Amino acid sequence: MSEQDDSTPRFPFSVNGKALAIVAAVIVLLGMITTSFFVVDQTEEAVVLRLGRYHRTAAPGLHFKLPLGLEQNYNVPTQAVQNMQFGFRLQQPGITPVMSQSDYKEESLMLTGDLNIVDVEWIIQYRITTPTDWLFNVEDQERTIRDISQSTVNRLVGDRAIIDVLGDERPAIELLAQDQMNEVFQGYNLGVTVTAVRLQNIVPPSGRVQDAFEDVNRAIQDMNRLINEGREAYNREIPRARGEAEQLVQVARGYAAERVNRARGDASRFVNVLREYRNDPRTTRTRLYYEMVEDVFAPDEPKTEHDRPELIDRNLSNFIPLLNMQRQDNTPGGAR
Repeated sequence: MSEQDDSTPRFPFSVNGKALAIVAAVIVLLGMITTSFFVVDQTEEAVVLRLGRYHRTAAPGLHFKLPLGLEQNYNVPTQAVQNMQFGFRLQQPGITPVMSQSDYKEESLMLTGDLNIVDVEWIIQYRITTPTDWLFNVEDQERTIRDISQSTVNRLVGDRAIIDVLGDERPAIELLAQDQMNEVFQGYNLGVTVTAVRLQNIVPPSGRVQDAFEDVNRAIQDMNRLINEGREAYNREIPRARGEAEQLVQVARGYAAERVNRARGDASRFVNVLREYRNDPRTTRTRLYYEMVEDVFAPDEPKTEHDRPELIDRNLSNFIPLLNMQRQDNTPGGAR
């Protein structure tokens, strides 16, 4: 009778069923321990699913959950402000940012209301406000944000002329784009709020159009420079002219006050003299006569050392010893 072949695999060591049960229990216990808690950062909120259904939202901190995949957590950065670039990409942000060399003209080239092409680069800043809406209502959140933002800015630029887009309408476009994006996001229940829209770089297409706009910009800069120079000259000359005018006004007021006071004094003196004249006319006439003679013959201040306040020529340079009043030179004996 031939021997039957035994094909059952044999291990080089003996297998103990009790040891296998202990190892399996340890593995299950470790799995339960490692999958029964999770950590939420300060800038995040965690959405917890139980058997694939929404169960709760966890705040920052250490939290426990059902192990072995019965509950799953998805951390969402609700407190962080995120940004998205259009028309360019930042490879390395910082004090000196490094820009990507790739071309994103399909995002930045737009048609204005006056049928001109303009290259617009912008960024948006947004924050996730409702983590459940962010996770469950839209499949591709970032693509949705990018498409809505691009269509909104294209529509706003297309409603305006190119000179307005390059000039004073930039703040209006930013505010309107922020409001319209938030309105669309609320309609989609995306759970996102746009906090800012910033137009970074707006340039006309290269060629003759760009050269013409550069000439316009240089003319505007020259105009602003001349305006500033005119304002500087105005601020320098006007206060000085006002000071001189105020000085003349003060001098005139002082002169007017002096003349008025002198006239009042003369009038008061005349009234007093008139009163005395009525009391004693003869004495008053005599006193007035003497005062008049004193005023007429009162000595003047000598102009030079040879001028004398007397009528008598003390140098006797004339035949009659009287002061030569018509002599024009200042040397003695120099009569002509």
